[in-house]
Amino acid sequence: MKTIQSLFFYSFAFLLIFSCQSDDDALSQPGLDATTYYQELNVSYGPDGDQKYDIYLPANRNMDTNVMILIHGGGWSAGDKAEMNEVKDALLNEFPNMGIVNMNYRLADAENGPYPMQLNDITTVINKLKSDQNYYVIDNDFGFIGTSAGGHLALLWSYAFDISSDVSMVCSIVGPTNLADPFYLESDIPEIQGLIALFVMDASVAYLEEVSPLNRVTASAPPTLLFYGGVDPLVPVSQGTDLHNKLDNLGVTNEFTLYPNGGHGWIGPDLVDTTVKLKAFIQTHFN
Repeated sequence: MKTIQSLFFYSFAFLLIFSCQSDDDALSQPGLDATTYYQELNVSYGPDGDQKYDIYLPANRNMDTNVMILIHGGGWSAGDKAEMNEVKDALLNEFPNMGIVNMNYRLADAENGPYPMQLNDITTVINKLKSDQNYYVIDNDFGFIGTSAGGHLALLWSYAFDISSDVSMVCSIVGPTNLADPFYLESDIPEIQGLIALFVMDASVAYLEEVSPLNRVTASAPPTLLFYGGVDPLVPVSQGTDLHNKLDNLGVTNEFTLYPNGGHGWIGPDLVDTTVKLKAFIQTHFN
């Protein structure tokens, strides 16, 4: 699992193309100079060492400057925001007026499941950005791009946790959407069993449905962009097609792309197609 995802991240990154400050310090200082570019790495948003994000803000920004949040993959139990750095760089190049937050979140283990822990981390980041809106000089309008497990988290938060309708778009690249799928429940593949075991602290199907974006999406969901591979060993095609069909039935704006020869990630012409479609979707729904 980790090897497959690492290959995906590196191929995606290759072709898809300062210090910490306390909350009290940020709130006590006047707003940043919005005429200049600003970045801050490893901003702490909680007591855990994994609760950090990097923020990149464009020059000449204003209170209408949107912020895209990047969420890395890693099977909910591994990975790091550094894996999304090349994605961040590509976005900064293509959308120089956009703010970007590249976040880490607490990783799951045998005693700490992904749900709701990792969703709570996203909520904390959103709330911090909103409370520091005047300091950073940004809008409270957010988008998500998540890969693999990060795609699942981006979808689930956007569909079930965004009570203030702060999300304008969400993109999931090979993100699982239905953990109650027999593909997961009946799998004899150790890697798949290990992933599902992170969630099955309550072994009921109802619990797995609760943590599945497919079962939490409503007609108020934000525009959604989905990318899946036809030979993905970890996320079957049905994870994408079922959500796409449900979004259509609900009348939610969405785009779905299946790469028949793609696995848990892809390279070459398919990846070029992904970048073109992602750019167009952002321009339409977020720029």
